[in-house]
Amino acid sequence: MSIRIGIMGYGNLGRGVECAVHQNPDMELTAIFTRRAPSSLHPLTPNVPVYSAGDAQLHKDEVDVLILCGGSATDLPVQTPEFAQWFAVVDSFDNHAHIPEHFAAVDAACRRSGTVAVISVGWDPGLFSLARTYAASILPHGKGYTFWGKGVSQGHSDAIRRVEGVQDARQYTVPVPAAMDAVRSGSGPELTTRQKHTRECYVVLKEGADPARVEREIKEMPNYFADYDTTVHFISAEEMARNHAALPHGGSVLHSGRTGWEEEHGQVVEFSLHLDSNPEFTSSVLVAYARAAYRMKQAGEQGCRTVFDVPVSLISSKTPEELRASML
Repeated sequence: MSIRIGIMGYGNLGRGVECAVHQNPDMELTAIFTRRAPSSLHPLTPNVPVYSAGDAQLHKDEVDVLILCGGSATDLPVQTPEFAQWFAVVDSFDNHAHIPEHFAAVDAACRRSGTVAVISVGWDPGLFSLARTYAASILPHGKGYTFWGKGVSQGHSDAIRRVEGVQDARQYTVPVPAAMDAVRSGSGPELTTRQKHTRECYVVLKEGADPARVEREIKEMPNYFADYDTTVHFISAEEMARNHAALPHGGSVLHSGRTGWEEEHGQVVEFSLHLDSNPEFTSSVLVAYARAAYRMKQAGEQGCRTVFDVPVSLISSKTPEELRASML
């Protein structure tokens, strides 16, 4: 029997989930929930019903796992505990500092209702979290580093768009090659924020806006750009649409350590991603962990989980026998 998937929210992430479900033969999309008018959505999946988000509870028997595709700032802190009352849920909550409190709220909701949830699924947090933990556990005498990019930071792009006089903007986070080379050498360098990443901004100005003022405000913005070497490029709306419409991203987790006794040997672990579409890849991770959520639900498990708590065999469509024969 196919795992019945529901999607809550049909933006970039929701559309990516729809594509990922289509690529997994053991799954089917049985419902999409939206805060927009349901009739305004035109899904790719033939005949999939679209419902109002407020009516989700009425359709809980039509969905095995509900994948939540809202944002971490305001949507998921409310939605994940709410929908965990009725569904097995998976989300991509990515505010690292607030994951513990989000976990506690979702876990309480799951245990009250006898459901299961997997939170903070994606590539960071998510796959990068596993890579950092594997490396630090194997090489305790060492140091870990995470580099992001080159890729579009949607949060930083939004911060630029809020500057007076800005019509549109994209911000790319770019790792500094010399910093990555220093880590790969195994020397264990101490690196400042400015030494690890630069920021490249592409900005379309509103008519009459002062480019010098806009550039100054961007470069001096605390918590976003003030601690980085930042370059601002002013471009036309046509160039923005032609060259910066996609949402690429990626990054690397590196860990350098030492092994041995009197004669120590340098060891470097590296895990990297190069993504043409950040939301589509994140969606694919969500769908794999939806399989795990379904299997945990079928086993009678309750409560909240993260990627640290999910055996890798549960996210694969292969049987344990097939995994041992083909992947081990």
